[in-house]
Amino acid sequence: MTVIVLTNCPAGLRGFLTRWLLEISPGVFLGNPSARIRDTLWTEVRAYANQGRALLAYSTDTEQGFTFRTHDHAWSPVDHEGLTLIHRPAPGRRRLTPSSSNSDSPPRSGWSKAAKRRKFGGR
Repeated sequence: MTVIVLTNCPAGLRGFLTRWLLEISPGVFLGNPSARIRDTLWTEVRAYANQGRALLAYSTDTEQGFTFRTHDHAWSPVDHEGLTLIHRPAPGRRRLTPSSSNSDSPPRSGWSKAAKRRKFGGR
């Protein structure tokens, strides 16, 4: 069993994957290709993902019963005594998004007028 999850990838890449896998939800592909086809698909995904992210999970003969690979994810797989775990970066080291970097002033303190009306009633 093979699962490929694409985020923010070109539509042409999604169309390419539908030749061998079923798209069960937008960006989520499922199928049972051979190991050679799976590796070829993953090579193509990594080449054409551009700024997008990709995740490949497939069944294998390990204690977990599966393994996975990532492309351009902040979280990365790490082997720990034969088990594959996800390493998440520290909270202070997140990538800045455009919406989080445009706020230069600190948030205002206190209750908003709407919150005061909900909590204490009145108009």
